Amino acid sequence: MPKNSKVVKRELDDEVIESVKDLLSNEDSSDDAFKKSELTVDDQEEKDVDVEEGSDVEDERPAWNSKLQYILAQVGFSVGLGNVWRFPYLCQKNGGGAYLVPYLILLLIIGIPLFFLELAVGQRIRRGSIGVWNYISPKLGGIGFASCVVCFFVALYYNVIIGWSLFYFSQSFQHPLPWDQCPLVKNASHTFVEPECEKSSATTYYWYREALNISNSMSESGGLNWKMTICLLAAWVMVCLAMIKGIQSSGKIMYFSSLFPYVVLLCFLIRGLLLNGSVDGIRHMFTPKLEIMLEPKVWREAATQVFFALGLGFGGVIAFSSYNKRDNNCHFDAVLVSFINFFTSVLATLVVFAVLGFKANIINEKCVIQNSEKILKLLKVGNLSQDIIPHHINFSSITAEDYSLVYDIIQKVKEEEFDSLGLKSCQIEDELNKAVQGTGLAFIAFTEAMTHFPASPFWSVMFFLMLVNLGLGSMFGTIEGIITPIVDTFKVRKEILTVICCSVAFFIGLIFVQRSGNYFVTMFDDYSATLPLLIVVILENIAVTRIYGVDKFMEDLKDMLGFSPSQYYYYMWKYVSPLVLLCLLVASIVQMGLSPPGYNAWIEDMATEEFHSYPMWGMIVCISLMVLAILPVPIVFMVRHCNLIDDSSGSLASVSYKRGRIIKEPVNLEGDNTSLIHGKSPSEVPSPNFGKNIYRKQTGSPTLDTAPNGRYGIGYLMADMPDMPESDL
Repeated sequence: MPKNSKVVKRELDDEVIESVKDLLSNEDSSDDAFKKSELTVDDQEEKDVDVEEGSDVEDERPAWNSKLQYILAQVGFSVGLGNVWRFPYLCQKNGGGAYLVPYLILLLIIGIPLFFLELAVGQRIRRGSIGVWNYISPKLGGIGFASCVVCFFVALYYNVIIGWSLFYFSQSFQHPLPWDQCPLVKNASHTFVEPECEKSSATTYYWYREALNISNSMSESGGLNWKMTICLLAAWVMVCLAMIKGIQSSGKIMYFSSLFPYVVLLCFLIRGLLLNGSVDGIRHMFTPKLEIMLEPKVWREAATQVFFALGLGFGGVIAFSSYNKRDNNCHFDAVLVSFINFFTSVLATLVVFAVLGFKANIINEKCVIQNSEKILKLLKVGNLSQDIIPHHINFSSITAEDYSLVYDIIQKVKEEEFDSLGLKSCQIEDELNKAVQGTGLAFIAFTEAMTHFPASPFWSVMFFLMLVNLGLGSMFGTIEGIITPIVDTFKVRKEILTVICCSVAFFIGLIFVQRSGNYFVTMFDDYSATLPLLIVVILENIAVTRIYGVDKFMEDLKDMLGFSPSQYYYYMWKYVSPLVLLCLLVASIVQMGLSPPGYNAWIEDMATEEFHSYPMWGMIVCISLMVLAILPVPIVFMVRHCNLIDDSSGSLASVSYKRGRIIKEPVNLEGDNTSLIHGKSPSEVPSPNFGKNIYRKQTGSPTLDTAPNGRYGIGYLMADMPDMPESDL
């Protein structure tokens, strides 16, 4: 825009205001309709009103109260439970510190570029996922619907995990913690330890029997678990109350839900580093195994983790960014949030392995004591000679190093009959190599470690409150990925839609709080999101780079940001990212085909997990989840391609731009000298956007996306003025 254009525009706005005052002064006092009207003059600097080429009419979109609130919302959405219980597991399993190399490379190749792309399209078009992709290409509008379906599937089971965390949180206000010891069973003659607990462990028993009361298979429903049903209801009530006003309510909660987990993680890290054995855990974690790094499986799992860690394809990223101003630096946001996510994962990994190192040290000490007693018995009965034991060894206070020395000596001396002695090596490394993830890490391994903490109830409360907040932050983004596109597309009230969505999700979610519910959580986690989201993001990339045009998109970014983004993104979006995503999709399909579809069932009598294949109806559900999630894409494509929807009605009307004015034009526009839009008088036509929004708001009338011109069509008189400066749009 030329330098003097803003001056011209300001003078023009002043003239318009004066003309409005003149018109008001000459208004017929007997006009009741006018008496009920209200003149509103909004400063453009106070309310950021954007008009986009894909919208029917001009609307005032809610905005974030501050940049910090927006960043915390994006961080809260991207940083979730996976950062705490998935990333540490992958890091340990795939080469320790060496795993960070492929993760960082893939973060730069697909993570940041695709995250930047979603932020940019949401901010540019200022609509949810349905509106964004419908704007770019109506035939690809199904991408947005597919994102909504996946969000709904994920929300169904993700909130169940929050319910589990709420249950453990509520049980943490007691000392000792209820999962500290195995329960005792009394009968008429004597008291004994619960057999299921004795065969496993106190924390394992509490998780499977007290919390889930799990059945032996998916086919055994077992009825509802009332404790978890109440917790699930509480979780959905929390989400509903937080989301009912959109970002105006959830944005304020983000200050706590996004920041509190970092406070807890730092407290746990400091406390963990003071524990005996924590350094062993961290050393084990970051000892690089470079040979593993070259395996294709490591790169596939790193790419999958990058993909899901940033929440790509869900629509939540687009929904949150759509409430930004058009000139917001979304490139900075993309880089910042991506690296905050990465460093959060590393921080969580440090915490997890500091605590697991402490736990391994305790278990190792017990192992040393038990096996030392076995050696003393072998010495007494004469199976071992006292001469082979070094003189400085004191079995009453033996250290792990001394035991390791004795163990090696006995193994060499009794090489042939060593296995029959029943001695264990008691190495900390062996315990740390027992990789655990997901619920096994949070509700079994970590809870067991916390029972050995001083003031264990306090740390348990903090830990599970952190899990609740991590889960809620991700849930807000997931629900926003459902609500925002539907509100934008169908113009329904956000409050009513939020209540309906949460209520329906709760009732469907009751399948997850049956006694067999944990198996359904596993099914949804494995099949409802992975492949559909990969397809969605591939189509997003194609829509922007091939349909809309990557060159045009780069120009839009330059116009929005005020500078040209690096050509690095041009080549990533156009060539590298689609290729990597296609490889990841193929690898995921192959992996899914090679892995037998099934779940780990908890067998009560044996107190252990056992792999079960899904029954036939379970296989049908798995396939249905994937098909239903991606089905909107071909349906919308066919509907648009075959013109099964009349584009001349309602929300499908086109929008034309001409030197600062906007008119809504149906397809069948006819020349009519008395109206700008056929069949409507000028007073019914939406007004254009210019320096200041001037409109009459009819009391008692429904809220409109744009303000009507009232009786005189002032906006159109102004838009037709020959000296109108070129619009920023």
